[in-house]
Parts: sequence; structure tokens; C-alpha cells
Amino acid sequence: MSENRKAAITGHPVIHSRSPLVHGYWLKKHGIDGEYGRLDVPPGEAETFYRNFSASGLIGANITVPHKETAAAACDWLDDAAKTMGAANTIWLDEDGRLCGANTDWLGFLGNLDQLAPGWDVEPGTAVVLGAGGAARAVVFALLSRNFKAVHIVNRTIEKAQKIAGEFGSKTIAHGWDKLGELLGKADLLVNTTSLGMTGKQPLEIDLSPLPGTALVTDAVYAPLETDLLKQAAARGNPTVDGLGMLLHQAVPAFERWFSVRPQVDDELRGLIVKDLGGGS
Repeated sequence: MSENRKAAITGHPVIHSRSPLVHGYWLKKHGIDGEYGRLDVPPGEAETFYRNFSASGLIGANITVPHKETAAAACDWLDDAAKTMGAANTIWLDEDGRLCGANTDWLGFLGNLDQLAPGWDVEPGTAVVLGAGGAARAVVFALLSRNFKAVHIVNRTIEKAQKIAGEFGSKTIAHGWDKLGELLGKADLLVNTTSLGMTGKQPLEIDLSPLPGTALVTDAVYAPLETDLLKQAAARGNPTVDGLGMLLHQAVPAFERWFSVRPQVDDELRGLIVKDLGGGS
């Protein structure tokens, strides 16, 4: 590639984002003349920034909180996932200068499980999703794309869960936290999308005793890499998958879009991020 192409992670704050490590690894591995940096966009400037994205000097960007909805609203074209979720985490300029947006968070979720728990969706049954934010929306979209029969959304504020369930149709059912024990008893998959259990946040305190021993447990949180939920699940023999791969796999289609090479999520990349998280080599 002859010209230097620049992309970045945008949001507020972005100082702790690991996306530059991920994309930087792939740029170096494929010998691409490109850059990927961090660009903090204050909330008061976000709408103007994304509407005038062509003036940024970037060929594309990732978007993190709290700007995913703002970026989507600024786009001239959105893929089906971004339309459905009302949020974009990847944007680029097409040949005509139009701002295009996609949501790849759901692909990150699927790519992670496909890689680390192959066959997890051979018999798509019942899933329990904890939380009702943007990550939950992406997970619900992903599970319905793999034909799960029922997706139960559990949230302390039931109205938020009801909003997502109402958008995604009859296979999605909203519940308050008081129903969790009953729901765990029939779950084939348990997904935590809340920030509970994340470093510096309140712990996620749930009783897994009703959960079938065959149920897969996964967490969108990746700092710490092994959350208390995953430790508890592994200790009782459940298969588990950590959340780091969701970050890595959601970046694949963005990199391919900007730099015309489809990268791989390999052990070396995973090791690089684990080391940065303080997990050793």
C-alpha cells in the first residue's frame, strides 16, 4: 500500500484502549504502511466531529463509549447490525466520500466463542444474558443470528431489558434480577455483559448452583481476564470463555475494511494483550 493510511480509536476517554496494540500488531505483521492511534473526542464535540469526519485526516475509526450512537446518527449508510442497534463501532469513508458505519461487536462475540469453544452453537437452545446495555444488545443480536430458541435478558432495571426484548421480537424475554435463579436452571449459555466483576467495579454476586454443568459461561469483561464469575463456573466444571477474544475479533472486519487485509486472531496477539493486562507472558 503506497500511501500512509491512518485510523484511530475515538471516544471519551480512550487513554486505556488496547485497540492501538491490536491494530498495530497487524500493521507490523502484514508490513502495511499505516497508523492506528487514539483520538479523545469530548462529548460536546462528538456530533460535529463525526458529521465532519472527512476533515479528520483519518480513513476510518473505531468508536467506543459514549459515542457509538452519535457516530451512527452521523453516518450516510449503516449495515444491518448498526441499524438494528442504533450504534456503530466502526466507520469509514467510501469512494464517494460518504460516511459508512458498522457494528462488529456481535461478530466479536461470535468469533470468540467459535475459536475457543468450537461447537458451542451446534444445538442452540436457551441463553441467559445479564445486563441491558450496548454489549447486551450486541450479544442478543449475535445469539438470534445463530438461531437460539430463547434469549432471556436479566437486568436490575427491568425496563431496560424490556426495551431490548421489545426490539428483538418474541424469542427475547425480559426479566428482573429476582428471576435469575429460575432461569439459570434451564440455561445452555450464560453471558455476563454488565461491568460487575470488572477491575475497580462491584463484584458480580450470583449463585450458580442451579446452572446445568454442561452450560457454557462467558464474560464480556476481560480485565481481569478470569473474572470471579468464570472462576466460580470453572470450579464447578462448567466450560468457560473469557472476554478478551470479543475485543480481538470485533477488530478483524474493521482492519480489513481500512487496510484491505483480513487479519487473524492468533496466540501471539492474544499473548501481547494478556501481557499488557498484567497477566505475564
